[in-house]
Amino acid sequence: MNSSIMNFPNRGKYGNNRYPGNCSGYVILELLKHYQPKKFVEVFAGGGTGVDVAQSLGMDNSLHLDLNPKYGGWNALKDDMPVGSDFVFSHPAYHDIIAYSGNAWGNEPHPDDLSRCASYEEFVKKLDHINAKIYSSLRNGGKHAILVGDVRRKGDYFSIIKDMNWIGKVESHIIKTQHNTSTANKSYGNNKLIRIDHEHLLVFKKNDVWSIPVAVTRKVEQNMKDSTLPSWRDIVQTAMEDLGGKANLHELYHVIGDTKKAKKNQHWQAKVRQTLQLSDEFHPIRRGFWGLTFSKNIKTAI
Repeated sequence: MNSSIMNFPNRGKYGNNRYPGNCSGYVILELLKHYQPKKFVEVFAGGGTGVDVAQSLGMDNSLHLDLNPKYGGWNALKDDMPVGSDFVFSHPAYHDIIAYSGNAWGNEPHPDDLSRCASYEEFVKKLDHINAKIYSSLRNGGKHAILVGDVRRKGDYFSIIKDMNWIGKVESHIIKTQHNTSTANKSYGNNKLIRIDHEHLLVFKKNDVWSIPVAVTRKVEQNMKDSTLPSWRDIVQTAMEDLGGKANLHELYHVIGDTKKAKKNQHWQAKVRQTLQLSDEFHPIRRGFWGLTFSKNIKTAI
């Protein structure tokens, strides 16, 4: 554990290699050897990897929790953490990539199974609740190491670590290379999408007995028309795209006149005409009528 990159091509002898979504036991092994906890708790114990690692180290101070009845049916959403500890490792489902209850185990889907959430937003909200519960159970100075991945659904990219709350002080952010995934040979349509071959291992530390530091992601949607930050080239380009790539001056004035940048400049129409004339990305089609293209010659300022 002297690098922020983890790469284990082989999963080793740990856990059930047929259990979907299992991480390499070497991940947990390296964490335990590095932190040497007095009490090790594993949440989402699923395929038995953490159990095997703890046994291989001769640990008699570990507890392994999971909704799977094999591990007692512990419900991460409703049940309390049964013990306090100085180290918790959790490896939650990555939204609905793999369905666990009613698939990997059990005959029926369980309503509190993270992999059975109706939406990604519901998944993140429930994961935040579980992570807060884990953090509260830590002894002061304890660590919570959580392994999560990124998700692509219908062309949209979701990064769990960027959407979930960060609870505790971040001590380490480790990138883990993925191997032997079900999507390793998957082709994404026209092959323009980049395959996800990594996971994130975040280690949070509890530094105060009462205080809980929480970093929350806030998503807002801004309108380019309401900002003065874009350049005139940006504004004209966007208006041209909005109008289908070709427009006359009257149409451009109608769209651009509603922007904050235009409202703060009494000569904005002249700026629009100047931008059209000076930028290679715009070309005249006929008098007063312009088109949008990609410039072949990119001018750079030194």
